[in-house]
Amino acid sequence: MSETNQEVDKMLKSGVIKPSQSPWASPIVLVTKKDGSTRFCVDYRKLNEATVKDAYPIPRIEDSLESLGGSVWFSTLDLASGYWQVEVDEKDQEKTAFVTRGGLYEFTVMPFGLCNAPATFQRLMEKVLSGLQWEVAVLYLDDVIVHGTSFEEHLDRLRAVFERLQVANLTLKPKKCCLLQKRVEFLGHIISGDGIGPNHEKVAAVVNWPQPTQLRDVRSFLGLATYYRRFIKDFAKIARPLHALTQKGKTFAWTTECAEAFAVLKSRLTTAPILAYPTKEDPFILDTDASQYGIGAVLSQRQNGQELVIAYGSRLLTKRERNYCTTRKELLAVVYFIKYFKHYLLGRKFLLRTDHGSLRWLFSFREPEGQVARWVESLAVFDFDIQHRAGTKHKNADALSRVPCKQCGLSDDFQSETVTAQPTTPEPGLFLTAEPRSTGKHERVSSVIESSDVVHPPIEMDGLDIDNIRDEQMKDEELRHFIDFLEKNDAPLSWDDIACKSADLKFLWARIQQLRVRRGALYLRWEDVKGETASFKLLIPRSLRKQVMMHLHDARTAGHLGFAKTWSRAKQRPVYWRGMKKDIRNHCITCEKCGSRKKPNIKERAPMQRYQVGMPLERIAIDIAGPFPVTHRGNRFIMIVRDYFSKWTEAYAIPNHTAEVVSDTLVEEFICRFGTPREILTDQGRDFESRLFQCLCKELGIRKTRTTPFHPQGDGMIERFNRTMECMLTNYVADNQKDWDRHLPFITMAYRSTQHDSTKSTPNFLMLGRETTMPLDIIVGLPPTEESVELFDGRQNRHLEYVSVEREDGIIL
Repeated sequence: MSETNQEVDKMLKSGVIKPSQSPWASPIVLVTKKDGSTRFCVDYRKLNEATVKDAYPIPRIEDSLESLGGSVWFSTLDLASGYWQVEVDEKDQEKTAFVTRGGLYEFTVMPFGLCNAPATFQRLMEKVLSGLQWEVAVLYLDDVIVHGTSFEEHLDRLRAVFERLQVANLTLKPKKCCLLQKRVEFLGHIISGDGIGPNHEKVAAVVNWPQPTQLRDVRSFLGLATYYRRFIKDFAKIARPLHALTQKGKTFAWTTECAEAFAVLKSRLTTAPILAYPTKEDPFILDTDASQYGIGAVLSQRQNGQELVIAYGSRLLTKRERNYCTTRKELLAVVYFIKYFKHYLLGRKFLLRTDHGSLRWLFSFREPEGQVARWVESLAVFDFDIQHRAGTKHKNADALSRVPCKQCGLSDDFQSETVTAQPTTPEPGLFLTAEPRSTGKHERVSSVIESSDVVHPPIEMDGLDIDNIRDEQMKDEELRHFIDFLEKNDAPLSWDDIACKSADLKFLWARIQQLRVRRGALYLRWEDVKGETASFKLLIPRSLRKQVMMHLHDARTAGHLGFAKTWSRAKQRPVYWRGMKKDIRNHCITCEKCGSRKKPNIKERAPMQRYQVGMPLERIAIDIAGPFPVTHRGNRFIMIVRDYFSKWTEAYAIPNHTAEVVSDTLVEEFICRFGTPREILTDQGRDFESRLFQCLCKELGIRKTRTTPFHPQGDGMIERFNRTMECMLTNYVADNQKDWDRHLPFITMAYRSTQHDSTKSTPNFLMLGRETTMPLDIIVGLPPTEESVELFDGRQNRHLEYVSVEREDGIIL
């Protein structure tokens, strides 16, 4: 209390306060200042709540520091108790009253703690130094720095500032003034002709900071470290574990990750670079980047042929933002940091550099939607070029998927040099394609080609036909032995002849009675386990096995499905070789496209329940996938219709998913071909809940059901197909992704011709009652029919005997 009494007596003698009879009363608080003296403060929170706020702007610290660029001489001035040099209006003095043990007092000058005190003092100082601010002196409340490019100029400017202060009757505190220096401290930073650096005294406090043992220590450390975040690249990313400790409701647990972040921050602060002053004539360069947890940026300028850093920026992503696709994260980084540095960038052209090539089409979106549309619109006032810069600095997800984000409609496969960020319309008949991004030292560059030059054949043959297979069989030493034996009646090989030969030759020798030569090609007669049915498999020589496996797995009519479905497809085709299953498994496992694009299957915690249906079209599901990039045919969405019983699936490319388009497509493309389903399951989209769609179902006698809102797992069958379809499409679409609708028929063809795990049959067989002929069947030709006729006659005779017996028993009338 003695300190309080001393302060009150001191202020009474100097006329700062006077006894009061005010109805107002605020408590006091004493604060120790940096020089060791005591600052007498009053807790004016209740008064501030009732005060109309003054919106006069306080300069940004960044703006104040950067306006010193080009100067080499500095002087810092500090007013003696600056606020106390401003008188309070007599009628308002009673509101400043405070209570002590010695009585009630009120201020005659402006005290610390009033909410409008900073704005009032800033307005006063700018009025006093009007015409000198920024060019001669920089003002930040009661801190003033005078700067100059030469010693003589600096003296003249210092003299002009002193004269203004003298006229206004404002006094300085000599102890806190620093005159005629080339290196000074201002607003917690070290200012010099070279640039801006952190205050070494505050940095030393951070470096010597002990390891936090409670949440309050972490917050204090982050508060001091965050003040210098503009000097530290990727500050938010480094400090993420520490920020996580401060989250509401989280228990304090100091982990190894926290300790590493704590040590890295202290190290980065001690080696923080000196940031350059921005200049008016040199163009700015903004580099942005995004990672899984945060976004970052570097603002720089090329001054005198050297690229100098002006500032760093970073922040963590929110939980929702972490779910964005790669393109949206990168776009978020661009939008956020252009706005963050807008005081530098607005009104002048700058270069935006990014490691994400697709952002070069930022202003070329024909129909951006939702959030992306708002982001693009918000950047319309800025003038900049976009440049893709690849290198070791940017190692984000490369071409892991070409499937576009539903919001941005872009993939990660684009690379470019510099593109001007102005709205453009592509030339008719042209579209852009890009080679897959290289992982080596050399970049592949996108090219503009005529759309007519890119022709996708309906079905890929790769020169594989029966004549080619026959020729390769004759070149295969092992197969040629058996062809010569069967066609030329050569002497058969003995066991002694093949004892030292390959396992393939021994396999065929053991089945020599099942080998047949038809049309000059070697076949293997293959019987089922009961010996009731037989088929002929064309034996594929080693030289063509890779091509056959590509037809079974890689072709558009195969769809890059997994091993189980590929092997099921292979067993239905008239081809064979020893070790075929093992070779196909290895081919699927080592497929680069499948490995880079397919997600791992995650087992559910509990088994899913199956919806029971007993015939085709008893229940179908409909869903809309998209939006995807607009194709050359104008399509943007995919309407998927899937039968629950047979798993028969149709995928229709549509331009939009209005109720009219969805209803017309369902009737004309599906119902008119296959018939009317008994039940339709959809989500609760507007297109399915519309009056038109409801009336359609009612008129056709269809029962309409729907899934739970925001719970697509309610129709897991069709959602799983959507994932499969998108994964299949990624393997075939062009780099500009505008031809996906041309591949849809082949994708569905591939899917319908593959055995389904749940039914153990293909959708083709369950829906059509037969298997469809696939391209490989045409390539290798139909199997021989001589023994097939005999088997067919035998089967007919057995059926006739069965019918006769049943008729005699009176079962068949």
